[in-house]
Amino acid sequence: MNSPHPKPARSSAPALLAAVFLVCGVLTATASSDAFTLLVKRLSAEKPDFAARQQALLAERYELIDLAAPGVVMSAGKPVQAGVRVKLPAGVTWDQLASLSSSEIKARSLWPAGFYPLPHPHHEVGGMVFPQPLIDETKRQTGRDLTRFDLDFDLPQHLLPEFPAPIYLTTRPDLGDVSQGKLVTLDNYYELFAAILNPKQIEGLRLLVTPVPQQQFNAIEDRRSRKPSLGVACFDCHSNGHTNAATHTVGDIRPNEHRHRIDTTTLRGVNIQRLFGSQRAMKTVEDFTEFEQRGAYFDGDPVQAQAKGVNILERGSQVQAMAEFQELLDFPPAPKLDVFGKLDTSLATPAEMRGQALFSSKARCIECHAPPYCTDNSMHNLRTERFYAEKMVNGVLASADGPIKTFPLRGIKDSPPYFHDGRLLTLDDTVEFFNLVLATRLDAAEKLDLVAFLRTL
Repeated sequence: MNSPHPKPARSSAPALLAAVFLVCGVLTATASSDAFTLLVKRLSAEKPDFAARQQALLAERYELIDLAAPGVVMSAGKPVQAGVRVKLPAGVTWDQLASLSSSEIKARSLWPAGFYPLPHPHHEVGGMVFPQPLIDETKRQTGRDLTRFDLDFDLPQHLLPEFPAPIYLTTRPDLGDVSQGKLVTLDNYYELFAAILNPKQIEGLRLLVTPVPQQQFNAIEDRRSRKPSLGVACFDCHSNGHTNAATHTVGDIRPNEHRHRIDTTTLRGVNIQRLFGSQRAMKTVEDFTEFEQRGAYFDGDPVQAQAKGVNILERGSQVQAMAEFQELLDFPPAPKLDVFGKLDTSLATPAEMRGQALFSSKARCIECHAPPYCTDNSMHNLRTERFYAEKMVNGVLASADGPIKTFPLRGIKDSPPYFHDGRLLTLDDTVEFFNLVLATRLDAAEKLDLVAFLRTL
């Protein structure tokens, strides 16, 4: 018997809605894939032009030849580069330049090109860029590819720190280099350090070598790696707790033309430092560790960070452990220095002794770089804008740098290039720069002696 009130047919709306969502998702994914393919094609096509622009600038500024200082090597044996690489303006010598006032140098446009701020390899775009040896070894060990399809690192390898760098621990100085000549990654950190560190320190190291999403290296279509990426680790820039000279642009300056190129600094000696960041002047290494992944990884943009996968560190159980390991990283051995950070007269050469005397007097280095670690844990504004008129240089506005942290000079020969943006390629360049900025009027022989002393630190 048929019911007088038949049940209504089951609505197909949920199924239709699900189908619509599925189609929209497929269309969105397809559109996103197409957009990324076009992005790769466009930026890859532009890449050679920007690379040529940057290489032309470097050639205009510097002598980029491989010229090692006889018998002078970094801690693991890489030759230290010698000589002034910054090119002088035509018709003037270093001594003549040093005899002029800052206003005369500015009026005559004689400030050497290599002393202007150094732009990022593509300053308008910025982002993390890694030297090729780090890219190759990371890919070999872990399978992660830190290659960018839109740009490459710019400085020659002979002008960079040795790679992989040795690791010295404040807690086990008897062991010397504990890296065993290897790049420390997520693949080998435990076997290298399990017998040396306590469990909390091991956890801090694990977090420092664990990749997390970053502006250019992430899993969504707005990235600069061809394949979706796990991201970058702290030790991708600060490899083995030191530096490989990887570069970026600072995240807390706007507009973009005022942003500084970053020369990645070493983490050696973090335990004796009280300020962190070249200009941020953060008061603890914990603050800086947390800031880097919350801010610097995404250019200070929390919206981008959320979209790409910000790694929000927990202050007590993660940040503190990461900081604890960083504070174990020691300076390399300096066999010619005594316990006060001064030269042992029985080991030093006459040139090194003369250089130390200059460091403490005429050259005025000691006013900011006091022994034993050669820092005053302060900030100083060198006011280099006294010497030149503002101008655009490959996307960066050469203007006032502002106050910069006094970095320790211990182990300085291991950390080229120099200054906060890497504009000074050698210690010789650095001495010439400060001879002008501080008006110390060193002669040629005194400059060589000062460089000789700096190499002993």
